[in-house]
Amino acid sequence: MESHSVQILTQIFLMFTSAKLLAVVGERVKIPAVISEIVAGILIGPHLLGLVKAEEWTLALAELGAIVLLFDVGLDQKLTDLMKVGWTVLLVAVVGVVVPFFLGFGLLELTEHSRIEAIFMGAAMVATSVGITARVLQELGVLKTVVATVILGAAVIDDILGMIVLAVVSSLSEGVNYVQIGSVTALAVGFTLFIVLVGRRVMRRVTPRVQRFAAGDPYFALAMVICLGLGVAADKIGIAAIVGAFLAGLVFSEEELTPRLKTNIHALREFLVPFFFVAMGMQMDLAVLARKEILLLAGLVTLLAILGKLVGCGLGAYRLGWRSAIQVGVGMVPRGEVGIIVASIGLGLHTISNEIYAVVIIMVLVTTLIAPPALKLLFVEKKPAGPLPSPPSDLL
Repeated sequence: MESHSVQILTQIFLMFTSAKLLAVVGERVKIPAVISEIVAGILIGPHLLGLVKAEEWTLALAELGAIVLLFDVGLDQKLTDLMKVGWTVLLVAVVGVVVPFFLGFGLLELTEHSRIEAIFMGAAMVATSVGITARVLQELGVLKTVVATVILGAAVIDDILGMIVLAVVSSLSEGVNYVQIGSVTALAVGFTLFIVLVGRRVMRRVTPRVQRFAAGDPYFALAMVICLGLGVAADKIGIAAIVGAFLAGLVFSEEELTPRLKTNIHALREFLVPFFFVAMGMQMDLAVLARKEILLLAGLVTLLAILGKLVGCGLGAYRLGWRSAIQVGVGMVPRGEVGIIVASIGLGLHTISNEIYAVVIIMVLVTTLIAPPALKLLFVEKKPAGPLPSPPSDLL
């Protein structure tokens, strides 16, 4: 019999190889790699071919891929550029949370589901999977546009707001804990502001001294330590680890040694990021599609999930122009791993049924799959010709 370590190595091989092979095929028919990698996960996952099991180590490997992706994306964003569209980002994020939440909550209330299930559905529709949109924007080469900056900044704020909402709904299973809600909110906001305002100043003092510590590439080692450290810190205070990784990328984004760092991160990204999207595909159970009532409810939930972000976030970005507002709305549509996390917590707390869990999974996968081709169509005529253009003065 094979040892456990050999089995794990075999599954890693299958996950990576299938992702890359389908990405090559997808590229030939103009399908974004993110979709190909998710489809690869569906094919080799436990619910179809069963070649790879969804185990704790696969989820950990997927999270590491997401962390590297968001760190890399953060490196391509400059804090000064994010500040230029600060109020627009905040407006997009807040409206993009409120509208989807009440649409999801209202639908389940009207369809005679329990109040707690309605609340969890609203929470699952709140957050945006920044990993999905970031990958597509990166592939299209539009990360340095104002629209991309608004999307990524708002997605990060959405994730923080989503974790706060999750803290609220999770506490409902045992009664509302206002102390927990207040502490999570304060820690999340304080953590983000501290990293953004203080982190950059600290790095300016630390970076010149790093090269003296050791031979080789100590700057890369420092970047990885801070990336993983902020990811752990974010997770400890109740927000997603990928938020910490993105903030770490922002801190390093304007340093003199960053171009060399990007080269190293690119190689790391090419290896680790596919595991994130493959693992997402592995969680799809195609058996749920056989029940008509689940499909009908899932269809309605998915439609409202798309409209909620498209309308809510689009309204928040209306000052950028109608085309840019639509791009922002579509970019905020995918729910990704955040929606799955909300659903799994609700299921674990026995506050939502297996049917509602299946509905959320379908909504997450459809919104995740529909966003990349839609973004590609919307951005096909809008490639950045140079540095990030300044937004209209009335946005500031």
